[in-house]
Amino acid sequence: MQLKFDEKGLITAVIQDANTKEVLMVAYMNETAFQKTVETGKAHFFSRSRNKIWLKGETSGHVQTVKQILTDCDKDCLVLLVEQKGGACHLGYRTCFVHKVTPTGDTDGVTQEKIFNPDNVYEKT
Repeated sequence: MQLKFDEKGLITAVIQDANTKEVLMVAYMNETAFQKTVETGKAHFFSRSRNKIWLKGETSGHVQTVKQILTDCDKDCLVLLVEQKGGACHLGYRTCFVHKVTPTGDTDGVTQEKIFNPDNVYEKT
């Protein structure tokens, strides 16, 4: 199988809970992050802002154990079905998708409670 990485060498990865199919987050992988994920069974991604590969949970301990990797028909997007330990969102929520959008396009609060306090998990820089 030949995955199709974009002109920046990245492929979009949609992360879902393996049991509930809840969308937890969306991230990007380069070839190295993809290979590390396949080899270790732990989700690795490429940070566009930090320009480096990172292991999900390396700071928080909220790792994602990969149960299955799927690709779309064009092989330019992935779905990772994972077992999520703790929260997937760096703001303290289980999922990154917590802001409800109104018909006018505004965001109208959050749809879930935080499950951890990010101030207790992440270092201040």
